[in-house]
Amino acid sequence: MKTEKKIAMKVKERKPKSIAKLKKEALDVFSKYIRLRDSLKTTGDPNYCKCITCTILKSPKELHAGHFIDRRHSPTLFDETNVHAQCPRCNVYLDGNILEYRRQIIRLYGEGYDIELEDKSMGIKKFTRANLVGLKELYTLKFKELLKQETALIE
Repeated sequence: MKTEKKIAMKVKERKPKSIAKLKKEALDVFSKYIRLRDSLKTTGDPNYCKCITCTILKSPKELHAGHFIDRRHSPTLFDETNVHAQCPRCNVYLDGNILEYRRQIIRLYGEGYDIELEDKSMGIKKFTRANLVGLKELYTLKFKELLKQETALIE
C-alpha cells in the first residue's frame, strides 16, 4: 500500500517539461531530419552532404542545420525551406554566409522566395507544449521515413 502511494506521489510531483526543453528536443530531431534530407538530395548518400553555401562535402554529423532567417524568428524556425545543411565555417564564422545562402534559396525555390521568408519571419509565433511535442513527433517520423527510403534504394 505504501509503495503504491509513493509511486503515485512521484507521478504527481513530476513537472511537465519546460517550453525551452521541448523546443530544444524538437530542434534536435528537426536538425537530424534536415541533415539527412540534404545528404540524400545533394549526394544520394546518407554519409555525405554538401554545405548549401560553399558546397564543401562533409559527414552530416559535422554539419549544422543552418537557418537562412535567424532562429530567433519563430515563424520560420521549423520552416523546411528556411533550413539546410551548412558547414560550421559558413554558419558560425561567416554568420550564415547570407549572400550566398540567399542565392541558393532563390535557385531552389524561385525568385522572390527569399523575400517571402523574410516577410513570414516578421510574424509572431508562440509555441505551446502541444505544438512542440507534435513537431518532435512529426520530424521523428519524417526522419524514419527518409531512412526507410534510403534503405530501400540500397536493396
